[in-house]
Amino acid sequence: MIEQLSWKVGGQQGEGIESTGEIFSMALNRLGYFLYGYRHFSSRIKGGHTNNKIRVSTTPVRAVADDLDILVAFDQETIDVNYKELHDQGIILADAKFNPVKPEDTKAELYVVPFTEMATALGTSLMKNMVAVGATCAVINIDVQVFTGVVQEIFGRKGEAVVQKNMEAIQAGHRYMLDQLNGKEGVLQLKQADGKQRMFMIGNDAIALGALAGGVRLMAAYPITPASEIMEYLIEKLPDVGGTVIQTEDEIAAATMAIGANYGGIRSFTASAGPGLSLMMEAIGLAGMTETPLVVVDTQRGGPSTGLPTKQEQSDLMAMIYGTHGEIPKIVLAPSTVEEAFFDTVEAFNLAEEYQCPVIILSDLQLSLGKQTVEPLDYSKVDIRRGKLIQGELPEVEEKTYFKRYEVTEDGVSPRVIPGMKHGIHHVTGVEHDETGKPSESPSNRQAQMDKRMRKLNELSFKTPVYKNAKHEQSDLLLIGFNSTRGAIEEAVERLEKDGIKVNHAQIRLIHPFPTEEVLPLIESTKHVLVVENNATGQLANIIKMNVGHPQKIKSLCKYDGNPFQPHHIYTSSKELF
Repeated sequence: MIEQLSWKVGGQQGEGIESTGEIFSMALNRLGYFLYGYRHFSSRIKGGHTNNKIRVSTTPVRAVADDLDILVAFDQETIDVNYKELHDQGIILADAKFNPVKPEDTKAELYVVPFTEMATALGTSLMKNMVAVGATCAVINIDVQVFTGVVQEIFGRKGEAVVQKNMEAIQAGHRYMLDQLNGKEGVLQLKQADGKQRMFMIGNDAIALGALAGGVRLMAAYPITPASEIMEYLIEKLPDVGGTVIQTEDEIAAATMAIGANYGGIRSFTASAGPGLSLMMEAIGLAGMTETPLVVVDTQRGGPSTGLPTKQEQSDLMAMIYGTHGEIPKIVLAPSTVEEAFFDTVEAFNLAEEYQCPVIILSDLQLSLGKQTVEPLDYSKVDIRRGKLIQGELPEVEEKTYFKRYEVTEDGVSPRVIPGMKHGIHHVTGVEHDETGKPSESPSNRQAQMDKRMRKLNELSFKTPVYKNAKHEQSDLLLIGFNSTRGAIEEAVERLEKDGIKVNHAQIRLIHPFPTEEVLPLIESTKHVLVVENNATGQLANIIKMNVGHPQKIKSLCKYDGNPFQPHHIYTSSKELF
C-alpha cells in the first residue's frame, strides 16, 4: 500500500476534464484523504490541451506532486505532454478511440480502455469520464459505491435515470479494468484514510467566504481569470444576507463603486487580476487621498498585457506596492494557504476601516484556483472592527463649522462618519484638502496632511506578518517565499533536512509595509538565502534587499514559464548552493 497517489486526467478543453477530476477528488475527500488539485487549462473556452492533476494523501499536502502514478488520457497529446512525469511503475489509462501509442522512453505500463465506446453503448459518449473513473477505481482498489453520493449531488437535478446511467458507466469501467489487470487490482492501493470530514475548496472560495464572514454586503466587479470564482460565489451567497453583486462595465467602475459604497458605510470590495488592477490604480489613489476604506483582491496571473491569463505567475508585487501615482499609505497582504486566504480576507476589511486606506489581498493563480483539503474553519476567530467610524451622535458644533473629517491626529487616523449624520457635514475631494475637506494648496497644509496619512501605518498591527518554520538558531539556508510557493518549499525543506542541511523557512504574509524586524534576524543567522518566486526579475528578493539589506547573501530562484513550483525545483536549486 502507498501513502500518496498522484493522478492526472487530460484531454481537450470542453471534454469534461475538469468534472472528471472533480468527481474523483470529491469522493476521495469524503473518505478522509487529504488532496491537492491543480488544473492546467488553455485561455479559450473549447479546444487546446487541459489536464487536472490530483494529489491524494493520508497526510496534509499543499503542493503539486513531482511525479505521477496514473495518467488518464483522452487523446495522444495528453500522453505526449505528460508522460515524462510518470515514474517507472506508473500506469497510463488511455481511450482506445485514438489508438494510443506509448513513448519508447517510458517504463510506465499502458492499458488501452474503450472509454468512449463503453460510454456510447450506455447512452452517450459524454460519460466516458465516468468510465475512466471506474477504471481508476480498479487500479487503486476503491469501491465504486463511494461515488454514489457524489454522482447524486452533481447529476441529481437531471433526474434519477441520469444518476443511474453515470453509476453504470463507473461500474462498467471498473469491471473492464479488473479483467485487464488480471489479478493485479489495487497495484496502487492507498492506505486507508482517517474518514474525517473536511472541506475541499479553492482559494477563491475561501476569499469569498472570508468577505462574507467579514461583513461585506456589496461586491462590484468585472469578470476576469483567475478572479471570477469570487464573484460567482458571492452572486449566489450575498443575497441571503441582504447583499448583492454588481457586474460593472469595467474595472474602473468596479473600484469606484466599491469606494462609494464604503464611503456610505457599507463594507464593499472588488476583485480582479493584473490587467484589471492596472485600470484601478487611479481609483486606489483616490481611496488613499480621501481616506476611504477599500479592499481589492489581486489574483496574479501571467503578464504583461493579456499575457498568460490561465497560468501561474507572481509578477504584480511591485505594481501593488508602487503602482499608484503619488504616495499613499497602503497595506498588501499575501496569504499562503486556503485557511489564511479566509482569515486574511476578514482581517483586510478590519484593517481597511481601522487605517482608512486601501488594502490589497495578493493571491496568485495557483492559490486562487488550486483545490485543496481544508480543516473546518474556526469561525469564533472572526472579529469585526470598524476603527474610528462614529456610529452614535455627534455633538453640535459652534458656529456651524464643518466636521473635521481629516483632522490631524497623532496616529494619523481621523474620525470618520457616514453621509447623513447630523453635524457631520464635510467636503470630500481627490485634491489636497484641509481638515474639513476643503481644497487647499497651502504648503504647510500639504505637509501636515501628507505626514498625517503616511504615519498611519507606523504602528500597523498584523498578527502573523511572516509565517516562520525556524527551528535552527544558526541555519545553513533560509528559504523565503510568498503566496502559493509555501507547500513546495515545505517539502523541499524536509528533503534538505534529511540530507543534513539546516534549513529555516519564512513565508512573507505582509508584503507592505514590510516586516523588517521579523525577517532581519533570520537573514543574519543564516549562510545562504534563496528567495523562491514566480517572476523573472526577483521582485520579492529586491523588496527584501530594499528593506533588510544583506544583498550579497540573497539569491533568487525565479520561475516564469507559467507553471507552479514543484518541490524538486527548490530542492535541486538549494543543493547547488552547497
